[in-house]
Amino acid sequence: MKPTDLRGILQYIPRFREKTFIVSVDGAIITDENFANILLDIAVLRSLNIRVVLAHGAAAQVKALAEQQHVQASDLEGSGITDAETLKLALTAANRLTHEILEGLSAHDLRAAATNAIIAHPLGIIQGVDHLFTGKVERVDVELLQTLLAQGIVPVIPPLGFDGDGKTYRVNSDSVAVAVADALKAIKLIFITTHDGLVYQGQLIRQILVGDLNALTNKAGFPPEIVSKARNAVAACTAGVQRVHIINGLVDEGLLAEVFSNEGIGTLVYANEYQQIRPAKKKDIRSIQILTKGSVETSELVKRTRAMIEKQLNDYYIFEIDKNPVACVALHTYPEFKKGELACLYVSPSHENQGIGKKLIQYIEKRAFDLGLSELLTLSTQAFTYFQSKAGFIDGTPDDLPPARREKYEQNKRNSKVLVKKLAKPTTPIAVSTTTTA
Repeated sequence: MKPTDLRGILQYIPRFREKTFIVSVDGAIITDENFANILLDIAVLRSLNIRVVLAHGAAAQVKALAEQQHVQASDLEGSGITDAETLKLALTAANRLTHEILEGLSAHDLRAAATNAIIAHPLGIIQGVDHLFTGKVERVDVELLQTLLAQGIVPVIPPLGFDGDGKTYRVNSDSVAVAVADALKAIKLIFITTHDGLVYQGQLIRQILVGDLNALTNKAGFPPEIVSKARNAVAACTAGVQRVHIINGLVDEGLLAEVFSNEGIGTLVYANEYQQIRPAKKKDIRSIQILTKGSVETSELVKRTRAMIEKQLNDYYIFEIDKNPVACVALHTYPEFKKGELACLYVSPSHENQGIGKKLIQYIEKRAFDLGLSELLTLSTQAFTYFQSKAGFIDGTPDDLPPARREKYEQNKRNSKVLVKKLAKPTTPIAVSTTTTA
């Protein structure tokens, strides 16, 4: 691990310390060799004083047991009809998996306990069909879970529910995780599955607002095997969970990469707007230099020293995700000529192709228009086709530059293309912070 990796992790710890994460693991992941690494990641979370509850599924194991015993399982996921034979398979599979998890956590010196914290009642008769031993979460024994968490114990919750009469029901592990996350006021719910995240119409969704995801769940586009994750992510965020993550549990160190990095490895569903463009602050100077370092080395951007950035700091803007800078841009103004220059536009490679560059350009256009400018300029040696095709800039000449800017242009001998755009009142709303520059 590089020192920069440690710095990246450190910025998250104050926000996560003593908070609760719900980790929901599909049964197929538990029997994979990478599950040992997931348990190690959970040990890391616990070492940082993050409270962890581990819920698990058992669909893959129910299917395997049914094949071994040459019986037909009536349902695998705990959301359809569970007959008596399938309930027996679910009990066997869930108990085995819970035991494996407890063994694995013990191997990392973590105290853990299997719980009967899910109080359930029969799902009942739906559209004339009796779902038999399929259950629905009635409530979560919060007192039990809080007691365990307060003592540093990781509660392990199987996909089973219990009623007051000693009956057991098969319950869907995704819905269990949502109910527990809601009851414990968890700040994160992490679904660990065999998929890279939520894939819609063949494309992996990296980040999505809960309202947008809810709209997509009403359309065709998600593969059947991940529809449950999408719907339960919506349910969790609607219930108040701030962030829901869906990641591939077959990826080594995937859990830590998802929790402690801006880009993550899977899909992030969020309950509120977590992106914003804001004026740069003095503390952002280093981030701007780090962000643009690669483009400076390839001569795509001109080198800017700390002193140069600090002198014009009021011209810079940051695009941040969860309070972490991932892109930057600057607007240098020449009021006497009613012109502005869009400069230092850069988006981190991990966040490319997400429309961030376009949002920054739109923001600068609006800012320039609000300042009474009528024309926007930009200089580019390598990205000029992007500005032309995506932002509507057209070819200009050095004569379009204000005199002082043209003098610098001739001195640096970069021979950049000069692009221009006439400004009109923007129609696209932009998310922006009103924080003043420090």
